[in-house]
Amino acid sequence: MSPLLDQDPDALGSLEERIQQAVQLVVRLRQERDAALEQAALAKAETARMAGEARTLQAERKQVRARIEKLLGQIDQLSGS
Repeated sequence: MSPLLDQDPDALGSLEERIQQAVQLVVRLRQERDAALEQAALAKAETARMAGEARTLQAERKQVRARIEKLLGQIDQLSGS
């Protein structure tokens, strides 16, 4: 027998328990990593969606500004007549 087992007959049981705890920890950490990666992917997709929405709103704002400027120009022409 190894010197470890000669000194403590339950050392193997203790080692088994520690290995089982380590395996459970690895499984839990992998699950947490997978969940974090999924959340990151969702956040990235949401960011891309919001960036597209911001571009659309900026384009609409530019169009509205041009239409208002055109209307103001027409009002100025009425005032100048």
